[in-house]
Amino acid sequence: MAWKVKEEPAPGGAAPDVTPQGEHAPTGAQNIFELQAVSVRYSGNLAVKEVGFGVPTNRITALIGASGCGKSTLLRCLNRMNDLIPGARVEGTITYKGQDLYSPRVDPVQVRKRIGMVFQKPNPFPKSIFDNVAFGPRVLGMKEDINLLVENALRRASLWDEVKDRLKDSALGMSGGQQQRLCIARAIATEPDVILMDEPCSALDPISTARIEDLMNELKDRYTIVIVTHNMQQAARVSDKTAYFSVEVGDNDRRYGRLIEYDDTERIFTNPSDQRTEDYVTGKVG
Repeated sequence: MAWKVKEEPAPGGAAPDVTPQGEHAPTGAQNIFELQAVSVRYSGNLAVKEVGFGVPTNRITALIGASGCGKSTLLRCLNRMNDLIPGARVEGTITYKGQDLYSPRVDPVQVRKRIGMVFQKPNPFPKSIFDNVAFGPRVLGMKEDINLLVENALRRASLWDEVKDRLKDSALGMSGGQQQRLCIARAIATEPDVILMDEPCSALDPISTARIEDLMNELKDRYTIVIVTHNMQQAARVSDKTAYFSVEVGDNDRRYGRLIEYDDTERIFTNPSDQRTEDYVTGKVG
């Protein structure tokens, strides 16, 4: 769904809130995100330089590359979480369904409702399983039946059958893999269009990792997913598109991330167009 401006701002006043239109609002282009010349700076220091690509709707896009190449920084740009970091500045243009994500008329809270996020380490709240999933809808004042909403989110996260008889138990007593699926349920409870995942399996065992990967493939029929991963095999298994980032050295020996290649995942891993990509995916460089 796209953003809808409630009212024009008063002269010299604050920008109005922006709320999403109905479910059947036209989505425009096939890509849900378009990035053009996106750079990110922290306290003036370049972290990511001039990134540009489109993220297709209802597909999984993987961001890969060595540590420090700006993958997570770029991911946070997609739901304006960098707004919360002092000194962070995003340059260039990011559009979501054709609308400028960083327009002063856009409410960041509404952005994060439509574009959810799952972090590297499972971070359930010290609340019951039920209250973890219900937290976002309650904060946002969603009008749906909260019990049905929680059940649907847990079902989509392939967790309902495991927890339906202990919804009042603390989420902290769940296994690591269950906690991460709970965090996915919490993210989708607000009915987003997009789920961002920042290395969601790095703290999990192989069995839990496989379940999360299976879940991602199930969810992409309903949601667009963008995942940061250090695991190239995981990117090859689950993603439809892959963006490879490398670390460059600029003035004063400062390092920053730069997009080297973006293409269909199969092509990235079997016939990349840039030698640097081939060197990375074949393990010649780390």
